[in-house]
Amino acid sequence: MKGLDLRTTLIATIILGLSILAGCNAVGNSAANKNLLTVDFQKDNVLKYKFTSQKDITMDWGKVSKGKKQGKNKIDKSSETMEMLISYTPTDVNPYGLTTIEAKCESIKVKRSKSKARRSSGKDAVETAAGETFTFKIGPTGKIEDYSQLNKLIHKLGKNAFTKRANRGRVKQPDMIADFIASQWFLWDAVSSIENFDGISIGQSWKSKLSAPTPMVMKTARDVTYTLKEIRQTEKGQIAVITSSYSLADSAPQNWPMPYSGKFRMSGMFGFLRGYKALSLQGKGEELFNIDSGQIEKYNQNYQLQIEAVFPMALGENPKIIIDQTLTMQLIK
Repeated sequence: MKGLDLRTTLIATIILGLSILAGCNAVGNSAANKNLLTVDFQKDNVLKYKFTSQKDITMDWGKVSKGKKQGKNKIDKSSETMEMLISYTPTDVNPYGLTTIEAKCESIKVKRSKSKARRSSGKDAVETAAGETFTFKIGPTGKIEDYSQLNKLIHKLGKNAFTKRANRGRVKQPDMIADFIASQWFLWDAVSSIENFDGISIGQSWKSKLSAPTPMVMKTARDVTYTLKEIRQTEKGQIAVITSSYSLADSAPQNWPMPYSGKFRMSGMFGFLRGYKALSLQGKGEELFNIDSGQIEKYNQNYQLQIEAVFPMALGENPKIIIDQTLTMQLIK
């Protein structure tokens, strides 16, 4: 198999280099404790994944006055869900260089609960991705080297999020494009962010960043700590169990995409509020990576993000927004 050939070549190179410095005995013991995680593809072997993104949103407006008395906090709850099916076809495979993958969005659907704070009209812009294709190039470590076509699609979706209204100019409707980005921009991140090319030991950790999609226009990032928890022996092969923990990052990288440009308004309450500020983020996740096939079997990411907003002209108490987010990915073919 191509994946085994690649791992054999890499391990042999590592062992040869280390044996010069430390001797064959020490190398044998060191290599035995390492697990080499590489992303592998076979030409025209289609991989199909189901992605989901679920947000439960709580708007806390603060105390509501009842005459001279302060009442209870006014709470508004809503939710939004995106389900998506994407197939990935390797069209040009290079086990030691860049492999070209053609991705096709076979289906995508968004559902929202009704909320006075989140009115939307018509189809979610991200649903126009159905039937779209894009290609990208990826190395054996899982790092995507060419995002150009994905970037082009993201900006196309961003344009579809706008409507024009008399005397109001461009108005952006609610959309889940940020959730689409979170699922596609960071594919294979748990593997591609490993910096130790000689492999990973059980219990070893490494760092990365992931996005935290929000229903308002803002770039928010998660600091991620991955840990190789264990290696499971299954009928499908060796499964690397990779756990992850999340915290709020100070900033998001500049090269992460923004679907929108120019001046515009946002419809609904999230367009009325101002000064969004992320206060905290905490969560955990788990990924199952098949070492023998070189592919993700599934992942599950869960976290809670707390945001503060500001009323224009200090009309009231600063509302708090709590987002309980779940992102999943599962190989179905």
